[in-house]
This record gives sequence, C-alpha cells and structure tokens, in this order.
Amino acid sequence: MVKYGDVLQLKKGDDIYKTIFPFKTEQLIIMGNIEITSPALRMIMYHNIDAVFLGNNGKFNGKITFQDGKSKNVFLRQKQYKLLDDADFCLKIAKSIVSSKLQNQYSFMQRIKRKRDSDPSITKNIDNMKNITDAVSESKDIEQLRGYEGLGSKYFFDVFKYAIDPEWAKFNGRNRRPPKDSVNAILSLLYTLVLFRIDAALESAGLDSYVGYFHSLDYGRKALALDLMEEYRTPIADTLTAAIFNLGVLEKEDFEETIFSKNSEEFPLEVEADGDEEKDDNKFISPEARGVLLTKDGIRKVLAQFERKLDTEAYYPLLEKNITYKDLFFEQAKHFRMVINGEESNYKPLTQR
Repeated sequence: MVKYGDVLQLKKGDDIYKTIFPFKTEQLIIMGNIEITSPALRMIMYHNIDAVFLGNNGKFNGKITFQDGKSKNVFLRQKQYKLLDDADFCLKIAKSIVSSKLQNQYSFMQRIKRKRDSDPSITKNIDNMKNITDAVSESKDIEQLRGYEGLGSKYFFDVFKYAIDPEWAKFNGRNRRPPKDSVNAILSLLYTLVLFRIDAALESAGLDSYVGYFHSLDYGRKALALDLMEEYRTPIADTLTAAIFNLGVLEKEDFEETIFSKNSEEFPLEVEADGDEEKDDNKFISPEARGVLLTKDGIRKVLAQFERKLDTEAYYPLLEKNITYKDLFFEQAKHFRMVINGEESNYKPLTQR
C-alpha cells in the first residue's frame, strides 16, 4: 500500500488494485501479506484510520489504533471503573443487553417460522425463547442472565439452520475454534468484524473497551465491546450470513477444509466474539482440529457484503430517523457514554421487532 497524492493505493508492481480515499475511510481491513510504506502509514495516522490485520484465512493478527483526544478523558473512565462496584447499575445494563439480544433473535426466529412453518421443532424453540425473554426482567443477578443468554443462543441456533437454503451449506449448531462447517466460518468472521467496529466506536467516544458490565472482566478481554456488540449480532451478522448463502454470493468452492494444530499460525481464533465465558487460549483447542475456512476469494466476497450491509439504514429511535449501521455504532457508543455520565438513566440497545 502506497501514498499517492491525497489518496492511498493498493498496488502490485505497476498495477493498481484499489484506490482508497482517507477522508471517507474509518477502518481498513488488511488481509494477507500486504506491505505499507512509511508515507502511507503516516497518512493513515493523520486521518486516525484504524487498521485491522487478518491472515490469508481470516485469522486475526493484530490492530493499529490511533488515539485522539477523546481517549484521554480520564474522568469518564474513572466513572466507568466506579460503576463496576454498583451492582444495581451492572444488573440494569446487563438486563438491557440480554433482553435486546434475545428479542432480536426471537424476531428473526419468527421470520424463519413464516418461511418454514411445517417443522414443529421451530414452534417449540420459539415458545421456549419467548419464555426466557419474558423472564429476563425478573432476573436477580448477572449469572442468571448469562444462563438465559446461553439458553437463548441454543434455541436460536436450533432454528437458525432453517434459514439457510443451499443443501451444501450444512449447519448443525454453533461451533468454532475452528469452525467445522461453512456457515460457522461466516458467523465467526462476521462476529469478529462487528466487534472491531464496536471497539473503534467506543474508542471514539472516549470509553475504555475493557470495562464491561455483563461480560466478565479478564486480562486482555474487551468486555465492554462484547457487551455492546450483542445488540448487533442478529440484525447484522446472523441475517447477513443467511443472505450470503441464499442469494448465491458464495459457492461451495469458496471454502476449504483444513487440519490445524493448536500452534498453527493460521488457526482462526476469534477475538472473544461469541459472548461466552471461555478464555481465548490454547487449552480450549484440541491438539489437532479439522476446520472449514473461507478461501481468499471467499473472504473478499464476505468483506464486500459486510461493508454493503453497514451502509444500509435502520431506524434509530433516539434521533427519530433512519441512519446507517456505521453511524449507529458511534451513536450508540455516545449514548452509552451519556449513561455513564449520568446524563441518561437507561441504556437502550438496538432492538428490532
């Protein structure tokens, strides 16, 4: 990648593959062995563009974040830390997060039911989801909420498989590290991409991504980014996964089966993007694992669809108008900051009915 005047160019030899306009760019996702010249890197820094580096098979390798003045707001972060000791505040935030996630999943399950009404297991899972969604408001502690979230995910993915039309795209439940089928490969990648966007929005709002109120705190875990991404899982990642398969964006040839050792450099670890309480370390990886990954062309197709999805609009009640998902990330981060500052009493996640 090189700087050319006021733009960035992705080149191979004398051939120009892509021109990037920095003033229109919030984040770069760089896949494979791409070299960045010093002038190009300075331009990225000048425009405060986050750069995410992925391996050839989508493995997260690292991220460069250029902090601006907002991230220096030590008083805002001090309030974040103090609120960790406020059990009522943590429970209220956690309830809003889980309620929104379950409601979004429930709504998508209803859409699937209208498409596949002949299967009685769908109705049973939807009824079970409705029951735990209603029970969230009566939860006494965060551990109980985590239990509801886990049950909800089980019911949701038992129905989600009916949203995928192509017979070759098998899905027998959520799995990862590595994903064992093509559908899980897409879900893992999209969840991780959403997490990067949430993290960038929190940084822009001056919030500490590591201070969360629903996901447990741990060294290196971006608990707040995980908290706030829950509301986007189904509206963005789950629905987009189904569309990518059903609209023929991907074919069977866009995936490859690979055997990984736990020390493989290309092992596709997610960045704690599944919302469970597992740590992202080797003890959860078998000595040798067979996984299904996207090819380079497959990843490019998914990234293009992801960016297109982020440019679509959703109704945002707090502004009473439609805005893009890209803007929604930042608006919700600002909304959460106002809750931390005591300017608003309740956090209102994105909930689609």
